[in-house]
Amino acid sequence: MRVKGRGSGRVSMAGMTCYKPGERSRLIYAIREYRGRKNEPKGFGGQDFRDLLVRVRIQLGGPIVLVWDNVRLHLTADMREFIDANAEWLTVFQLPTYAPDLNPQEGIWSLVKRDIGNLAAANLTQITRAVKRRLKRIQYRPDLVDGCLTQTGLTMDG
Repeated sequence: MRVKGRGSGRVSMAGMTCYKPGERSRLIYAIREYRGRKNEPKGFGGQDFRDLLVRVRIQLGGPIVLVWDNVRLHLTADMREFIDANAEWLTVFQLPTYAPDLNPQEGIWSLVKRDIGNLAAANLTQITRAVKRRLKRIQYRPDLVDGCLTQTGLTMDG
């Protein structure tokens, strides 16, 4: 999401919808603001994704089977090395190219954007606050997170 004019920039979001049979669904995310400052990253980098994966593992307390879309950063050699080095707790499956309809996280982003789409923000901080509030509300509504998986047509059956 971008802001134009005074205080312009963007808010980037990375997140994972987490499902485990017999437990409530979870949403774990990270947010980054970009304000156009020198040497400031515009969005998430490989280390940010690795940090998020480690945080998810700690919060969930077990191995992770990750179904990942084809964002360029997910496919880098550094990320592949990280996945290979952590194969004891991390298994990754790539979604087919151009398959957002199979990605439950796309449903989360849709919910966030729908609710803040008409926000008349004066600055980037207001947008960031609105995004964080909406993501926090979704975290406390596992039925919404479940609905994002249902919408894909995928199931938890092994």
